[in-house]
Amino acid sequence: MPEFQKHLLHFFHAAGYSLKGLRSALDEMAFRQELLLFCVMFPLGLYLGSTPVERLLLVFPLFIVLMVELLNSAIESAIDLISPDHHPLAGKAKDLGSAAVFISLVAAGCSWLIILAEKFLAAG
Repeated sequence: MPEFQKHLLHFFHAAGYSLKGLRSALDEMAFRQELLLFCVMFPLGLYLGSTPVERLLLVFPLFIVLMVELLNSAIESAIDLISPDHHPLAGKAKDLGSAAVFISLVAAGCSWLIILAEKFLAAG
């Protein structure tokens, strides 16, 4: 098989695994909530941003929230696979993942607050 075809085949397999992961993430309540938030905020961010940079600073953090939630869900799944019993280190790992999601949400909120506050305070 030519090298190009190997790379193309690998790409399609990897894309399939990614789509499988996204379908799996839809089983997670937190991911569904953040996806709903994304679906509302993404077009709003494109509309409210006056410049390409503003649009990017409103929209990009929304992607970060989804990515961090996916990583948190992966951590939780791995911990649950390793041991269904409660262990302090397992709890710590899950809490750290949750804290990462929280920080990504705060960062997204700050980005929106700073840009929109400047926009509306300058208009008023």
